[in-house]
Amino acid sequence: METMSLIDKIKYCNSLTSYSRRKTIPVKVGDVTIGGENPIVIQSMTTVDTMDTQGSVEQCIRMIESGCQLIRITAPSMKEAENLQIIKDELRKRGYTTPLVADIHFTPNAAEIAAKIVEKVRINPGNYADKKKFEVIDYSDESYQDELDRIKERFLPLVKICKENGTAMRIGTNHGSLSDRIMSRYGDTPLGMVESALEFLRICEDEEYYNIVISMKSSNTQVMVQAYRMLVQKLDEGGFKPYPLHLGVTEAGDGEDGRIKSAVGIGTLLEDGLGDTVRVSLTEDPEFEAPVAQFLVDRYQGREGHSAIQEIKNYPITPFEYNKRQTIEVFNFGGGNVPRVITDISAIYQIQPKEMKQVGHFYLPELDKWKMNDQGADYVFSGSNPIQFMLPNGMKEIQDYSVWQNSEDRENKFPAYNLNKLKTANDFHFGLNFLSISDLEIEEAIEFIKGRNDFVIILSSENLHNYAALRRAFVKMIDNEIHLPVVIKVKYSQQTQDKTMLHAATDVGGLLIDGLGDGVLLDLSNYADQNRETILDQIKLHNSISFGVLQAARTRMSKTEYISCPSCGRTLFDLQETTAMIRKRTDHLKGVKIGIMGCIVNGPGEMADADFGYVGSGKGKITLYKGKEVVKRSVPSEKAVDELIEIIKKDGMWIDPEE
Repeated sequence: METMSLIDKIKYCNSLTSYSRRKTIPVKVGDVTIGGENPIVIQSMTTVDTMDTQGSVEQCIRMIESGCQLIRITAPSMKEAENLQIIKDELRKRGYTTPLVADIHFTPNAAEIAAKIVEKVRINPGNYADKKKFEVIDYSDESYQDELDRIKERFLPLVKICKENGTAMRIGTNHGSLSDRIMSRYGDTPLGMVESALEFLRICEDEEYYNIVISMKSSNTQVMVQAYRMLVQKLDEGGFKPYPLHLGVTEAGDGEDGRIKSAVGIGTLLEDGLGDTVRVSLTEDPEFEAPVAQFLVDRYQGREGHSAIQEIKNYPITPFEYNKRQTIEVFNFGGGNVPRVITDISAIYQIQPKEMKQVGHFYLPELDKWKMNDQGADYVFSGSNPIQFMLPNGMKEIQDYSVWQNSEDRENKFPAYNLNKLKTANDFHFGLNFLSISDLEIEEAIEFIKGRNDFVIILSSENLHNYAALRRAFVKMIDNEIHLPVVIKVKYSQQTQDKTMLHAATDVGGLLIDGLGDGVLLDLSNYADQNRETILDQIKLHNSISFGVLQAARTRMSKTEYISCPSCGRTLFDLQETTAMIRKRTDHLKGVKIGIMGCIVNGPGEMADADFGYVGSGKGKITLYKGKEVVKRSVPSEKAVDELIEIIKKDGMWIDPEE
């Protein structure tokens, strides 16, 4: 028998270098088909109480008109499940045929009612018919099987109803709500997430029911990406049918943070041709979600026509776990350092001290001092427009080599070479030099940089399939034992802020998730023809995106992270207002993760990564958590934020905000 190659052992997509969609079976959901040869389907979820029929119908219409092709509605109990019929009838009466999906959590009876009404049901294996008490139980093989038999008994009626009624099902595993049984055997891991879904999938296949979509959601983008990749491999390895994938990052948050985090997770998978339906979860009204998802999906129209990228025969990166590429330390790049932010200011002629606020450094003229916020750039690239004033200690300047050669301060400024300049140069900074090259130049550059310990590479690509081209260049460096730090540089045409945010998060975030990259640089040159104010706005945006992508990929925590659910009919308070209120009081707590959940269903489980949690537990009542441990129950909502801050203080993670 032929031995399996390394690339086959880690295979999770058709190709690491040539874009193509993963082939799946088609799954019919009403008049929409997910998978097969069909376009990626956009979906979202209502936030109105399911028992508010009129409110639900009106919101569904707004969602449909914003581009939503599937609508999910929560059905936590039998009464909500029954009301789905009234909502559906009213929508059909008003001429809307968009399929509905019932979101089921703990109640098999509700699922069985809903499956006879709507076109699809979503069940979470960690909640549905399984135990979740956050207990560690030592299962023997026999007791584990007994538990599986019990689950099968409770799950089979739903499978049979779905099969009889032509109802589709999503088996949706969530990282934060794995059952005690799965946690006890597999731990809080991507493998645990995959096995949780496969157990339910086996029951379905035993009944010859295949109208199934699968998801592996997490608020941690690294875990989410790894779990989906592992799922594909396990489906192939285990002889399962190639089921379509529903992509989503749970509790991504709102605004820029929510969009960037969603794109890092979802975009990374789309780049490799994974994903057949997408939901972007934002703590905003649901009609704002579909356009963001559509932006992500539209990028792959015509992607198959990209320039050829050299095939990867042996992949030295493990795609199912995070391992940072081995690098030497050059100044404060690489080694054990966090990835650095280089912000491009080269399109501005003679930038002024007050304009440095766009990169997080604030000049105080009355004191002749500088102040830096949590998003103060580490380096600025001035190119051929050198800065004419003394910079603060927290920031360094990179200049074009020809400018640096004539600089009065060649110690605190650093030169950037292109490959042609490097070939003939004999003048270098004593410790830190930058080489700006494309993926197509990497082969030629190797002979000039091999063995050096004073260079940082700034790597870019013009390939339409940018992420894969850059990944291929990293593999080339690993194969040739080039251990110099690499800054990932990306450039975009003049476009909306949302598009720049989503594209950078995909191109850079995916590489960071794979442990590739020691810094980020968003090229500003395409904005050089704009007026000064527009360029300054772009500098601020690029700087903010750079820090946001590093945070979303879990490689550099520079600000407070809010793991907030997108609200639904179960939510017990105004999530958007509450998130804004908590953010206002705590957004100076660098690196602290706060979960804000509308109800106990999305409570301690969904905020698995949070340091502290704020969870609705009744009308006007909040339960507060430290990690997954309840600290205070039934706190009146008007006092809950103050109580949350007290818990943070007692844990030693509070600092007073600067005046």
